[in-house]
Amino acid sequence: MRAQSSATATVPIAVPAPPRGRGFGTLQAALGVVAFSLTFPATAWGLEGFGPWSLVAVRSVLAAVIAGGCLLALRVPLPARRHWAGLAVVAAGVVLGFPMLTTLALQTSTTAHAAVVVGLLPLTTALFSSLRTGSRPSRTFWAAALAGAAAVVAFTVQQSGGALTTADLYLFGALLICAAGYTEGGRLAGAMPGWQVIGWALVLCLPLTVPVAAVALTAEPVHLTAHSVTGLLWVAAGSQFLGLIVWYRGMASIGIPKASQLQLAQPLLTLFWSVFLLGEHLPLAAPLTAVAVLVCIAVTQRARG
Repeated sequence: MRAQSSATATVPIAVPAPPRGRGFGTLQAALGVVAFSLTFPATAWGLEGFGPWSLVAVRSVLAAVIAGGCLLALRVPLPARRHWAGLAVVAAGVVLGFPMLTTLALQTSTTAHAAVVVGLLPLTTALFSSLRTGSRPSRTFWAAALAGAAAVVAFTVQQSGGALTTADLYLFGALLICAAGYTEGGRLAGAMPGWQVIGWALVLCLPLTVPVAAVALTAEPVHLTAHSVTGLLWVAAGSQFLGLIVWYRGMASIGIPKASQLQLAQPLLTLFWSVFLLGEHLPLAAPLTAVAVLVCIAVTQRARG
């Protein structure tokens, strides 16, 4: 008995690894915001060598090839039937609608002005989330979210002179459909890995994006330059795939409303990239807006949802 007890005592006991904290989820969502902040400057670069329809269709096809290759290599099974409707919403909002409308807007709008859409996106995403998932953030959360959105909107509208243009209509349309896609993608990321959510959404669009890319490339002129190729590769691999992977994982970890508020910093990051990469003028009001936005983000992250 004594020998048996001694032998039993030496058997290792499997201890489950501690779950990753919410801080890791916040970091993932923040990395997604950084990736998204480069989307508008990269799109502006891409438009130097591609037409709007060519740029959007080709970026979606390239991203789908990357995603589909990963899904095949890892032998990921098809999603359950109940998830396909949600994936269609993600595809319509994030893969097709938002890229197309913002690309059309950037033909006549600067990247700094286009940042108004991401200034409003966190609040819109939180509203869609409340309607779709039934979440009820606190009053403090909503107050901070509204204040942050108001600061970003006031900044961007003041810089544009307050006049609405056709580009603004494209941007507001992109805002609504992207918020729906983000909300549905964040919900699905609770049932499957985030990279599979965007991966299957991209593959789902291939029957449409492949023929559109073929037609657009023959109808629109193409001028391959270092800027246009770099811009295309980033919006395809960075914004359309890698950024959405960490973004959806972050939303699944910390919740859609709180993750969406991190995007309040995205317009200011986009302004930085616009100056650094495109040579656009940085308004003097940017630092003040940055402070206001960061305060609002801190409040929303502490507020109980």
